[in-house]
Amino acid sequence: MNYLSVENLSKTFGDRTILNQVTFGVAQGEKVALVGVNGSGKSTLLKILTGIETPDSGQVVFKNGITVKHLLQNPEFSKGQSVLDAVFDDNNPDHAILKQYEKAMLRSLTGQENHDEIQQLIEQIDSKNLWDLESQAKQILGKLGIHDLQQKVQLLSGGQQKRISLASVLIQKPDLLILDEPTNHLDIDTIEWLEKYLSVANMALILVTHDRYFLEQVTNNILELELGKAYSYQGNYAYFLEKKAEREINEAASIDKAKNIYRKELDWIRRQPKARGTKAKYRVDAFQETKDKAFSAQKTNELELNAQASRQGKKVLEIAHLSHGFGEKSLIKDFSYTFQRKDRIGIVGPNGSGKTTFIRLLMGEITPNAGEIEQGQTTKFGYYRQVEESFNPEQTIIDFAKSIAEVVEVGKGRTIPVSQFLTRFLFAPDVQYKPIGKLSGGEKRRLQLLEILIQSPNFLVLDEPTNDLDLITLGTLENYLEGFDGSLIIVSHDRYFMDKLVDHLFVFDGSENIKDFPGNYTDFRNSIQDTPAPSPKASESKKDKQKEPKERKKLSFKEQREFEQLEAEIPKLEVEKAKLIEQMNTETDHEKLMDISGKVEAITEQLDEKELRWLVLSEIS
Repeated sequence: MNYLSVENLSKTFGDRTILNQVTFGVAQGEKVALVGVNGSGKSTLLKILTGIETPDSGQVVFKNGITVKHLLQNPEFSKGQSVLDAVFDDNNPDHAILKQYEKAMLRSLTGQENHDEIQQLIEQIDSKNLWDLESQAKQILGKLGIHDLQQKVQLLSGGQQKRISLASVLIQKPDLLILDEPTNHLDIDTIEWLEKYLSVANMALILVTHDRYFLEQVTNNILELELGKAYSYQGNYAYFLEKKAEREINEAASIDKAKNIYRKELDWIRRQPKARGTKAKYRVDAFQETKDKAFSAQKTNELELNAQASRQGKKVLEIAHLSHGFGEKSLIKDFSYTFQRKDRIGIVGPNGSGKTTFIRLLMGEITPNAGEIEQGQTTKFGYYRQVEESFNPEQTIIDFAKSIAEVVEVGKGRTIPVSQFLTRFLFAPDVQYKPIGKLSGGEKRRLQLLEILIQSPNFLVLDEPTNDLDLITLGTLENYLEGFDGSLIIVSHDRYFMDKLVDHLFVFDGSENIKDFPGNYTDFRNSIQDTPAPSPKASESKKDKQKEPKERKKLSFKEQREFEQLEAEIPKLEVEKAKLIEQMNTETDHEKLMDISGKVEAITEQLDEKELRWLVLSEIS
């Protein structure tokens, strides 16, 4: 049963054809991934499916009666909207009841007497058996790091807003869900949870993502967009790679055949008198068709990276007894490491554990509290930041590139003009004179990467390099980095990228000690799973266990109110703590630093106590 049918869909912008007679369908339970290079039409197709864009021709038909939800890159919210308003849909009667219940509970926490209102809502929830839905909604919100339902969405970061939108569409349990880069702004643990959730969810799915492990585990159909056409592969990502290679081999053979025919047809065309109007029209038409086929391979969408790294001496980078923190909060303690040529290091750890601080210390952006960082004389850093660089939107691509270098060294003393290097980065000659402000997000990230490689660094530090890059560009970047003749540090939530490129990890666990783990990310996760759970205390007897009270299925009304209150208080304390730590980062007065530090310590104690109680209550519920 098809939930979605797309027939002969075409879309052009100016003289550029983005989609050309694209036809496909999505059946019940089918999970489809759209893949293709930046600019191949993925975002355009999603916008057409969601009604943001209209096609030039063709049609999009959804099955009557199904619920379709979507989450694109930049979600929009109403002014003044709270998290609670954003995640529950008023048009859904069940969601409306749960939303009223949540608001009533929040009012009760402020001292308003509304016991009768809450009791009536509880009875409605009981009668409609909505407690499971409420529990699932809380689970989804919690897994996505959303706890304070009273926050105003417009005050949150773009990443937090993306999580709220994701929570909203998941809670509504649509029949067909459309997602654009759902793993962006999520940490690895959350990505793995989302991966498991979507792989077993009873819904059809269309998604765009650069996370190949995610594709492998979640999707069962790959739809590739290339040069305006769509190619469908009934299988996961590994199957797609295999069949795509076969298709390209077959196409190469047909192109060679077309070139032979083209040469003969070209000879015939040239031999005809120019003034003569008796050329067979069918021969001329066939000639043009054969020419298009013969030279279709020249329209490559493959990025080519072969910039040469600068020569690197014996001394690369040495860290001796490095310690750093802010106020009383110590992030790094007595860490030493000597980097070797061609080191491949991945950095992992939860938010706030010190990963970004460590990178900034290495880059000289902040000064350590103790210890030394000594850079080798020949070490030349290339730092790819997670935040997109602020380009001059009026400057053309070619002028920007020439402001860095006129020529680029590509190995063995060979150089090429910077314009040719741009072409290898998929910026065609006619595009190079385009203002940077006209580029897509993915194209700007590609330009940011070009800016780094064009300077021939020999020590690359890449902070979330996979965001906004397409799979083809990622594959090419990986191939380049595998052969990169310098040192490499990667901070990334892309597990595939990390596994392929790093051979050991710096693990930040928030305890101020950095662990050097020998292996890639999957090795590290496996080592955690293989660690045996702590054995029960020797004093614990079977008799003691038998005395344990049976687990209750529901919280009492009083406990439910306490649980709701804790969920509102904990995020506020976390925000207050974060603000104090931020003040510590800029404060230079010693007495004020001590005062702020005392406040941070007090809040930390409160958080520990409240989080422990929340955990106990959550186990009961």
